[in-house]
Amino acid sequence: MIMNDLAAPGLTLDKGLQSLLDTVAQNPAGPLAVGIAGPAGHGKTALLAELERIHQRAGIAVRTAAPEPGEPVVPDTVVLIDDAHLLDDARTEALLRLVAGRRHRLVVAHRPWPRSAAFSELVDTLRRDGQAVLLTPFTREQTAAYLAGTPELGRPADLVDFVHTQTAGVPRDVERLARGLAGAETRTGAMVDPPRSVILEFGPDLDVQPTEVRRLLLAVAAGGALPVNMLGALLGRDPAGVDELIATTRAAGLLGADGRLAPIVRRAVATLSPATERTAVWRRLTELQLARGGAVLPLVRSLLAVGALGDCPAATLAAAADEALADEPAFAAELFAAATAAGRPPNAQQALAAALAGDLDDALRLADRLLATAAPPDRSEAAVVAATALAHRGHVGRSVELFRWSGTASAAAFAIVGGLATGDLAATTESPAGDPAGEPPTLHASAARLMANGVRESVTGPPTAALSALVQAAALLEPDGRAALLPDSPAALAALTAVHCGELEIAERVLHRALGAGVGGPLMARRHRLLQAWILMVRGEIHAAGERLATVTLDGRPLESRDQLFAAAIRMGIGRRNSDLGALKRGWGQALEAVVRHPVDLFTLLPLGELAIAGARLGDLARLEPYLHQGRSLLDRLGNPPLWSVPLHWSGLHAAILTGEPTVADEHVAALLAAAGHSRYAAVVAAAAESWVEVLRGDVDPIRVEAAARGLYDTGLCWDGARLAGQAAIRTADRRAMTTLLECARALQGRPSGGHGGQTPTAGTSTTRVAGSTQHGLSDREYEVAELVLAGLTYREIGDRLFISAKTVEHHVARMRNRLNCANRTELLALLRTLVADRASDNAGQPWPQRASR
Repeated sequence: MIMNDLAAPGLTLDKGLQSLLDTVAQNPAGPLAVGIAGPAGHGKTALLAELERIHQRAGIAVRTAAPEPGEPVVPDTVVLIDDAHLLDDARTEALLRLVAGRRHRLVVAHRPWPRSAAFSELVDTLRRDGQAVLLTPFTREQTAAYLAGTPELGRPADLVDFVHTQTAGVPRDVERLARGLAGAETRTGAMVDPPRSVILEFGPDLDVQPTEVRRLLLAVAAGGALPVNMLGALLGRDPAGVDELIATTRAAGLLGADGRLAPIVRRAVATLSPATERTAVWRRLTELQLARGGAVLPLVRSLLAVGALGDCPAATLAAAADEALADEPAFAAELFAAATAAGRPPNAQQALAAALAGDLDDALRLADRLLATAAPPDRSEAAVVAATALAHRGHVGRSVELFRWSGTASAAAFAIVGGLATGDLAATTESPAGDPAGEPPTLHASAARLMANGVRESVTGPPTAALSALVQAAALLEPDGRAALLPDSPAALAALTAVHCGELEIAERVLHRALGAGVGGPLMARRHRLLQAWILMVRGEIHAAGERLATVTLDGRPLESRDQLFAAAIRMGIGRRNSDLGALKRGWGQALEAVVRHPVDLFTLLPLGELAIAGARLGDLARLEPYLHQGRSLLDRLGNPPLWSVPLHWSGLHAAILTGEPTVADEHVAALLAAAGHSRYAAVVAAAAESWVEVLRGDVDPIRVEAAARGLYDTGLCWDGARLAGQAAIRTADRRAMTTLLECARALQGRPSGGHGGQTPTAGTSTTRVAGSTQHGLSDREYEVAELVLAGLTYREIGDRLFISAKTVEHHVARMRNRLNCANRTELLALLRTLVADRASDNAGQPWPQRASR
């Protein structure tokens, strides 16, 4: 479809125009009556220049000026007229007579507007008696063809897309941008904005436009849909006058046929227009849009982009902030702050925006001020904001007071959730029915009510009822939950409940959906990601857990106390599962600080239990004992609900094992056995606890151990299941039982089975390597040993991880030294670092824990 460039610089033609030029070139003296229409910058002048060149080469005279009325024109002369739309009626009629006489060859180029009656008759005559040509913007293929003629640029696909998108294919603008991008410095970086030199070239085009056209361009550059009546009010024109201005602007090649500005033109209009004119137009636009109830956010964004936000009225800023609140709470908070600076008093929506954005300091400051000074409606909303912020910071008791005081149905439901979280059993009898006036049953109110019912069921009823209510609550908020201010999200509580009853897949799905829907905004996103990291850690996917944890603080904001507690517990849990004593020691101080900052509640028992095991591993459990006592007292006040007490007893069992307290361990086992009938998860954990204590006492029943380990694996406790099987394997004197249990441990951990290269992958594990000889004669097992030696572990610690004896580890190291021909340990370590680094991309083995009896 696209032809090569002709001699005229920058002339890129489609088949129709190429056919016209070919016909003229083959018979320059033949009949010729052509009208060429197109906006400015679409190639009319270049096309006329090519026609002039063809005729001059054929020795035919060319006239480029329209004849005066009565002026004779030599019949053999070719008349080529540019910008014919600017001719007066007398000259237009003279051209019309030339066409009607059929004795002259004539090409008239013009813009589609303006069109007088005489000029319209000329255009119609040319169309009827000759040929009409309409010049349109380049297609992407034509843009690519044009750029191919610029050797400095080449024609990479991203360059073509950038130029075509920026210019919307207007040939004049394609040529300008291509010329500006021809420098090597521009081409080496990512193309985001056109060079400033190109933008400046639009200055003359804008300067020659009438004031009304420039104001129209500024209005369109501001963005958003602009009805004709609104443009009329802005420009002081009736609808017909607005249409005329639009046609004039299109004819100037500045406004597209779809009524939009190409990005490069929009930038030029916003940059090159006088600041006073630009600000006046955009400010007036916001006032008009606000008066008609239309969206003002796009207009305010345009003001912000050029630094004119300070000239925007406070009411407009507040309206734009309301529009941005759901999707961009941080931007909304910025706009609310600008409105306050412009004289508008703060309100509850401003505090809400700060809270949703995660800025709880500002949210609490504003809410507290409104509680003391605002009118009753704002005071009630401010109480909800303050209560939510306090809940995130661990002040659940005060949060419950504020929720109850605010008086709405949603707040009443959140008060029930908070009351149960602090061990107030009386909260189970409270009703989230709401205030006497009655609150509409919105999605938010319905979700809050289901949250309260779900938490109540988790304390007094079966786990299935609790999980169902919480998952339903989470689903209710997904359609429009970004602007929902929540002390805790139903998705988070559903995930916690699912983790407590071994339904990790449900937990993962509900968290994934909540993050995808943005439920609770940035304030809740961290909580959802932390719980995802927790699930990965429990499954034994340690590397993935660490990566997910790292995403929580990418925005640089400090964690609130509840999130800090979970993050600290995850870090310590990863260190424990990696047998990384150094990491445990380094993180212990921060973990203790997190425990101190956040008072114990029902929803933080999970991280508290994980920290108890870490504290026992470090020999410092006594410092956590007061908080563990608070957790046990809280559960006592709630009647020791099995859903929440079972995981704490499970953690307590492992802490007791590490501290060498068999009596305490037996107490936890007894508690777990007593709760075994509550759920499948409780039964599995009770059986595993009983089996674990038997193993530690030397009573290893491989069938019972394997059944318990696989039960843990099936409930999502993959790492714990593998660890139980591994501990039993190294404590039995029966070699057949040891082999069976080692195979089980490796299978549950997703490791290759010994000696056969088989494997049973677990969900989330990365690619495993096949057993057997590898480069440099080292086996897979020797690579595993090498990695752990380089990590600084002792032979005994390596043996505990790999379920082999310390003596076997020593033999592996000796064989590696001989095979690699190393004179000493220093040489061996240096070479192993190189080999392990080269092989790192294939390493999928997971670290193993310390022996439980240590």
